[in-house]
Amino acid sequence: MNELPPSSPPPEPTSRTDAGSTPPINEPSPARPAPARAASSASSSAGPGWERETLERLVFAQLREQRWTRRANLLLRSAWLLFLVVLAWAVFHHGEAGIAEVSAPHTAVVSIKGEIAAETNASSEAVVSAMRAAFADGGARAVVLLIDSPGGSPVQAGIINDEIRRLKALHGKPLYVVVEESCASAAYYIAAAADRIFVDKASIVGSIGVLMDGFGFTGLMDKVGVERRLMTAGENKGFLDPFSPQTAQQKAYAQQMLDQVHKQFIEVVRAGRGDRLKETPQTFSGLFWTGQQAVEMGLADQLGNLDYVAREVVKAEDIIDYTQRENVAERLAKRFGAAVGAGAVKALQASGLQLR
Repeated sequence: MNELPPSSPPPEPTSRTDAGSTPPINEPSPARPAPARAASSASSSAGPGWERETLERLVFAQLREQRWTRRANLLLRSAWLLFLVVLAWAVFHHGEAGIAEVSAPHTAVVSIKGEIAAETNASSEAVVSAMRAAFADGGARAVVLLIDSPGGSPVQAGIINDEIRRLKALHGKPLYVVVEESCASAAYYIAAAADRIFVDKASIVGSIGVLMDGFGFTGLMDKVGVERRLMTAGENKGFLDPFSPQTAQQKAYAQQMLDQVHKQFIEVVRAGRGDRLKETPQTFSGLFWTGQQAVEMGLADQLGNLDYVAREVVKAEDIIDYTQRENVAERLAKRFGAAVGAGAVKALQASGLQLR
């Protein structure tokens, strides 16, 4: 028997393949971790130092944002500071600097309109400040109070009356009063200090008297079965309380106080009007009269309006208004200001003395 030659062993598999060939299906390709390949690819594409460049860009962006934030805060603070400066200037300046520059001959006017009371446009603070500016101006040939008021506080009117006499003596200038619709009670208390009083024939003038008004609800409370519990320290502390009965002694005390203020009012009118006043039993009774009647009674001097007084009496037709009026800044300041107790003060003033 012939022997067959020995067969050669099968070739071993190799992991290297020729270019362009594909590995056998049953032969897995060499494994490489996917993250390692991504990192290697990113580092090779970004180049060396990419981490530093990214960090620098982030830092610069944050610095720019901080810079703009500081600028915005600085701009906002500057705007608030400017607002506060303008507000303070408007509140305290009152426009007196612009008025003081007026030098041409003119008639200075200060208006007194509405109720004469504190915290109003007809308060003694506002009127006195305006009169001082008007008298101090060298161009003002005379000062005219343009009055349209039903009256108000005797205290506020007394302060204005005293200041009129002081300013006239200090500056040597006349002060006239021109009445529009009405010049009654506390308004006439002020007008009595004028050198001359001009009225319209239909103006309302007078009401030289004092009143204290209120209500009493004790009878109604008894009918509805309501008990008033008022505790005071001092037997007369609550004698103006509308829910408590008023004794004869308390009524006499209130009347004595009214009579005293009325006497002060009469003395001011007599001192201001002098021999021009033609007194009658009704002059100081609290009645009021038309402007034409007031001239006949000596409560006013003659008929005339503001233009007539400026043209014919003062001889300076140019009229400049010195009246102080509350502006927007002042209203804002008061709105943001403290208001604690304002309601109680107004309630107290409502039950206080009034010349009206």
